[in-house]
Formats: sequence, structure tokens, C-alpha cells
Amino acid sequence: MQDAVEKAWSDVVDTARRTVADGLVVGTSGNVSARVGELVVVTPTGVPYDRLRPHDAVAVDLDGRQVRGELRPTSELPLHLAVYRGTEARAIVHTHAAHATAVSTLTDRLPPVHYMTATLGGTVRVAPYALYGTPELAEAALAALRGRTACLLANHGTIAYGETLDRAYERTAQLEWMCRVWLLASAAGVPRTLTPADLAAAAARFSSYGQRDA
Repeated sequence: MQDAVEKAWSDVVDTARRTVADGLVVGTSGNVSARVGELVVVTPTGVPYDRLRPHDAVAVDLDGRQVRGELRPTSELPLHLAVYRGTEARAIVHTHAAHATAVSTLTDRLPPVHYMTATLGGTVRVAPYALYGTPELAEAALAALRGRTACLLANHGTIAYGETLDRAYERTAQLEWMCRVWLLASAAGVPRTLTPADLAAAAARFSSYGQRDA
């Protein structure tokens, strides 16, 4: 377990730094976590990611009790724990990505302007606004994630989960890209959107996409 926590911490820090490098967060906004058994390894609150070192690992149990580290966990811990308890998530990425946050102020759902919508489980919902770090935000996000692997948080940002950090990050990046596409298209006219049948067909095609495991 010790080795698994250390590996998860390294992956969490690498992913958090990637969100900064790719412009999905500014400063210490956003947060990343990974589940290891009954523990959650999570970024700390208010610490620049480039300052985090192996001995700074932060871990809590599923009730939020800190079991490792001196740094306090992210203020969005209730959000992460709610998603772990309510879904099959093994990793979570939360960002304040600019295009996604802009979209979250304009609509209650991201119209399906691209077939990649299918990779997130369907049309992406916007969770109603609630103050960050609160049980109310966690509850709203969990409802918006029902049957989905990502959602927008109104006037706030994004949250996406997956079976790995790579998958959670990929979904985050795809969501930000689709938000940008919708904003660009909306600025020029009325975007054409895909039907539920279109998305179902794309989802079926994705089931055989990529390389098969050896």
C-alpha cells in the first residue's frame, strides 16, 4: 500500500502540473486526486504544484480523515469524496478551464456539437452554482454526473473522472476543447448539433476504437 500511495502521489502531482502547463488552471486553482484502495491521494490547498515534493504526499480516507501528510488537502475535498462514493471513479481532475467556465455561465448544458460528446456519456450537463468547497457543490456535481464522466460547474469550471488519471485528464481536455468549439461556432451563427441517435452511433463505434490490449 505504501508503494501504491507514493506512485499515486507522483501521478497526481504530474497531472496537476500538466493542467497548469496546458492552461487549464491558473496558479493553484483546480485540484487532482486518485483513489488507492480505501484512500484518496489528493493535491493540497493553496500550494503551487511546482513546489510539491515526494515527502509532501497528502492522503485521506473516504470519510475525509487525513491519514498522511502535514499539508491540508484541497478545499474541494467534499467534491472529490462525493464523486468517489457515488461513482466508479478511480481518478478525478477538476479545473477552471477558461472556455469551459465561460460556457458554464451561458447554458444549462453543453450542446452536442461534436461526436466526442459520446465519450463523456452524452450531453454534458451544468451543475447549478454552489459555493466552492461545500456539500451543496458536491451534491450538485454528483447529480450532473449521473450517467456521465464529466460535467461543468456553473460559474466555476469542470470536473471529470476516469479509471486512471490519464483518462480523467483526457476527458477534461476534450471537454474544454468542445466548449471552445461551441463558443466559436456560436459567435458566427447557430451551431448545428448532433442527435441522440448520432451520439449512440458514435458511442458504439468508440467501443472498438484504438489498439486492443495484448
